[in-house]
Amino acid sequence: MGVARQCSAATCTKEKGPCSETIPFSRRSSPATLLALCVVLKTCGMSAVVDSKPNILLIMADDLGIGDIGCYGNNTLRTPNIDQLAKEGVKLTQHIAAAPLCTPSRAAFLTGRYPIRSGMASSNGYRALQWNAGSGGLPVNETTFAKVLRQQGYATGLIGKWHQGLNCEARNDHCHHPSNHGFDYFYGMPFTLLNNCQKNKPPELDAALQAKLWLYTQIIALAVLTIIIGKLTGLLSASWKIVTYFALAGSLFFTSWYSSYGFVQYWNCILMRNYDITEQPMKLERTTALMLKEAVSFIERNKHGPFLLFISFLHVHTPLFTMETFLGKSRHGLYGDNVEEMDWLVGQILSAIDKEGLKNNTFTYFTSDHGGQLEAQEGKAQLGGWNGIYKGGKGMGGWEGGIRVPGIFRWPGVFPADSVIDEPTSLMDIYPTVAHLGGGIVPQDRVIDGRNLMPLLQGKVQQSEHEFMFHYCGSYLHAVRWRQKNSGALWKAHYITPVFQPEGAGACYGKGICPCIGEGVTHHDPPLLFDLSRDPSEAKPLTPGIEPLFDTVISKIERAVQEHRRTLTPVPPQLSFFNIIWKPWLQPCCGTFPFCWCDKEGDSAYTAL
Repeated sequence: MGVARQCSAATCTKEKGPCSETIPFSRRSSPATLLALCVVLKTCGMSAVVDSKPNILLIMADDLGIGDIGCYGNNTLRTPNIDQLAKEGVKLTQHIAAAPLCTPSRAAFLTGRYPIRSGMASSNGYRALQWNAGSGGLPVNETTFAKVLRQQGYATGLIGKWHQGLNCEARNDHCHHPSNHGFDYFYGMPFTLLNNCQKNKPPELDAALQAKLWLYTQIIALAVLTIIIGKLTGLLSASWKIVTYFALAGSLFFTSWYSSYGFVQYWNCILMRNYDITEQPMKLERTTALMLKEAVSFIERNKHGPFLLFISFLHVHTPLFTMETFLGKSRHGLYGDNVEEMDWLVGQILSAIDKEGLKNNTFTYFTSDHGGQLEAQEGKAQLGGWNGIYKGGKGMGGWEGGIRVPGIFRWPGVFPADSVIDEPTSLMDIYPTVAHLGGGIVPQDRVIDGRNLMPLLQGKVQQSEHEFMFHYCGSYLHAVRWRQKNSGALWKAHYITPVFQPEGAGACYGKGICPCIGEGVTHHDPPLLFDLSRDPSEAKPLTPGIEPLFDTVISKIERAVQEHRRTLTPVPPQLSFFNIIWKPWLQPCCGTFPFCWCDKEGDSAYTAL
């Protein structure tokens, strides 16, 4: 009886001796078989082979710099929970996002494909979705890892940020909604946090355009007023019909833009549970508590598994709303406070996993969607992240600071603890990895750019399957990475780089974010070449006079680019101007449009933390 009480349908635990770890078995095993296996393992100290489908917990931060975490070298911010996760598992040092901005990076993460393949890469200045009421988004014919795992019997949930669109042609067609992409349960923000979501903050969405539109409105109003005064004083002979026409035209111009940009907080800053809007606009002071409550509740509801839970934090994107408990506690102002709150959230979620006894049967992953935004500032206060030794940041498709992100995996008994892998890997690799773990098959009718990481994470192979990686800024190829298998070299060629403002500043402070094309970039012919194994900061470009292999390396990379481009097929652009503009008939609304406001959560719906 003593042994039987310690054996369940999923685990066998021994408190002492060589079999002290928890050992997972198949849920299909009979009690008699489990009892016999427990006895055998306790007797001879053998380790069981993982047979059951693991739970999968994916945690993604928003705009977090790789240099903001203790286990990646930061000694001034406190991130004990993320650091402990790395200590118990595997840390990747060369984990790369497929894009340096939210929408395309997350599209690649969900599909295992470069965003240009799904039309989620832009050739214009709008490189991410701008409105909940836009018609662009992750195409319905894309197959996310959530779809693959749901077909294998997984309960699938998304808590937090989506930013992959909502509707296509009607307000409730939900063509881009998480539920249409494999998630059984969604609670969170269909868009992304913006300064516009918090009162008394400068506008963030199209701020430069808004300023121009407001200026034009003032000019029109002044012109109309001048005409009216001229008419009344007899200085102008224009008819009142013409005066009325100009006044109506000015009013129409103002209404056409202010109806969208004047109400961003109501149109974009909303919370949803599945298809229902629960807050419009969001009440940021309780969002963190609600997100945590939902994440823990999902784990508790699905503890018998298997489940896939994708927790997509709103942290650490501006406006950096932070609970009072963490305000003023870090050494790096509001941004540091927000990072430390996010780490605490990670700890709370992992505690919920531990509380349910799921730690040993849960594949856990932590990352960020791209690098920290260097240009995010308010006065002298830095509101964006630190990207460590790496040049550049958010928005920059080539420089490491925009695309190198944390990559931490934990699965006790399967992955070696406290280990480090320096091989090139990608956020796109999560797709085939979790599909493999869940017993699913990746689509065979399209190119999948990600690679299954399990052999690398388990130490069965020493090198990544990635030989070349292509770094896009929008739909423009900015750089290419080549892992030369027969040497320790890690080459990177830059074809296009942003022009920093001011010169040498390391970011585009004059623009707010670096552009992908146009006057704000420099084209390099021949490309700038670096060996990241010797110069990870990309400080000193190599030349033919310095590097004997320069021409050979560039030729090899250019052939790889040609082969890669042959695999691309034309697809509808999801981030075209028509798809990203605000369309009132697509606006999610919890009332009768345009009277859209509600609070279905209520202060009693959560306990302040």
